[in-house]
Amino acid sequence: MGKKGILLVNLGTPDSPEVGDVRKYLNQFLMDERVIDVNALKRTLLVKGIIVPFRSPKTSKLYKEIWDENGSPLLYFSKIQTALVQEQLGDDYHVELAMRYQNPSILSALEKMKAGLVESIKVIPMFPQYASASTGSVIQSVMEIVSKWATIPPVTFVNSFHDNELMIETFADNANKYQPETYDHVLFSFHGLPERQLLKCDHTGHYCLKKDNCCDTMNDTNKFCYSAQGHDTARLIAEKLNIKREDYTVCFQSRLGKEPWVQPYTTDVLKRLATEGKKRLLVFSPAFVADCLETLYEITVEYHEEFKELGGEHVQLVESLNDNPKFITALVDMAKA
Repeated sequence: MGKKGILLVNLGTPDSPEVGDVRKYLNQFLMDERVIDVNALKRTLLVKGIIVPFRSPKTSKLYKEIWDENGSPLLYFSKIQTALVQEQLGDDYHVELAMRYQNPSILSALEKMKAGLVESIKVIPMFPQYASASTGSVIQSVMEIVSKWATIPPVTFVNSFHDNELMIETFADNANKYQPETYDHVLFSFHGLPERQLLKCDHTGHYCLKKDNCCDTMNDTNKFCYSAQGHDTARLIAEKLNIKREDYTVCFQSRLGKEPWVQPYTTDVLKRLATEGKKRLLVFSPAFVADCLETLYEITVEYHEEFKELGGEHVQLVESLNDNPKFITALVDMAKA
């Protein structure tokens, strides 16, 4: 019998922090029809004419702030995760890593599995909460590639793992070292999405952003909603740490452009908490399974400095899942399921 193929896919990273490589990465990322979900002409003009030319030099500088001797932290930790999952699964499995954008590519990883004559492929998009722009894009890319093969093995996907118990425990363990009870407030800051992308996931057309607190509880209507799954992740971590509901806020960072994105925005929450006299904040970013630009710079540097300018004292990031053994076990369990 052939080996079982396991494909771990994260978002991606430039090959280097230099402007040219950042430009290539942003072009591929933002030209994805699921990321900027407008008509092709408008997307092309927006991305190639405005966003990439202006953002590439700025983003390059930010990547240089987090790039170290191991290269991109996201790629570094993703490689470790892949190696550890392969080690635990053993010789009956063939584990590959891919990035949705740039390298290693999904195509190259799938070609290695094809050459290895795997008997099946399970794809694990490394995004705990489902979003069309992340998990949905990975699934579409894999299906497009495999659909062209003459022989297609059984292919399955992990849709989301926002409530995975071991993942929740890992975030809680990471937070305990900072003594959460000593902080004035806790933030669960998720990567943002345009509101229109949430609305597209509401097939009823009368629930998302139309019902009060529509994301506070999971139900059949919002079970695939990124925001609802994020709220559920935050609730489960808070419960594990005995954090009361009034002591934490779910918010969204990394807004791009002027149109409405999922709210509240993390920057607005920082202003509110500073006005309320809060001084010390503990911040989770549970949309990421490995530390990256959004955690290591946006939260650790930008939000920390912004909060201090507003009168606060400290913003402490709870590190991501990275190579934590519990999370590796969670991935192994998903691979075997």
